[in-house]
Amino acid sequence: MTDHTDPRTTLLVPTDDSDIEVVLEGSGPLVVLLPSLGRESYDYGDVAEGLAAKGFSVARPQPRGIGRSVGPTEDITLHDLADDVRAVIEFLGAPEAIVVGHAFGHYVARTLAADRPDLVRGVVVAAGGARDYPVELTEIAVKCADSSLPDDERCALLNTAFFAPGNDPTGWLDGWYPDVSRSQLAAAAATPKDQWWDIARQPILDLQAELDPFRPRDTAEELRDRFGDVVSVSVVPNARHALLPEAPDRVVHEIATWIRNVVRIRPMKD
Repeated sequence: MTDHTDPRTTLLVPTDDSDIEVVLEGSGPLVVLLPSLGRESYDYGDVAEGLAAKGFSVARPQPRGIGRSVGPTEDITLHDLADDVRAVIEFLGAPEAIVVGHAFGHYVARTLAADRPDLVRGVVVAAGGARDYPVELTEIAVKCADSSLPDDERCALLNTAFFAPGNDPTGWLDGWYPDVSRSQLAAAAATPKDQWWDIARQPILDLQAELDPFRPRDTAEELRDRFGDVVSVSVVPNARHALLPEAPDRVVHEIATWIRNVVRIRPMKD
């Protein structure tokens, strides 16, 4: 159980080689939210608020290179990024946490779950890509982050990969950190997938976006086929890879329900 004041606050968590800025809100069992590739944790704003309202303590670490988070960004692996999250959980005094990783963030979440299973009660893979997805989608993500391109071109790319028809992509014209993206991609490339992808010691919620090109429908059962009943699959309609700004209420509902019914943690405001 983690307890702090309900209003949103920030703090700086020291690690062995980094300082990690963390946004905190709510009280109750700890849920840690990790953002997507080259994105800031503020993407989780509505989701964090919704989970806090349901009786959870919510922590959003900013990745290295974003906000006040600083630390080595070269010659690192996913294990280094996961260790930042480990330091946050321990600093907050929580015996364990539910760790939610959006897209690239699930690489870090699952690496932490593999490295420190004692600290991770369950993992939410939110809009996680298939184990192998078309490389051109990463190239589109890099272009979406390129502020030198015209906004209309970037919006078209965001609509292609990140936002379902009818969902407004303009909020994602900001919040990109290209240098962080490059560092994170290098960290992933330096980490063999069998060190994290093939390991599942805790319950997993595979929270998919129905129209996500990073997760074609023929890969919908990929994690469950690999790990069996430890994996729960839920599909959010009319959403693509962005997911969080597209359907925050549904995301909150699915996560909170899974924590309560599958992981069997009772939120403070159940």
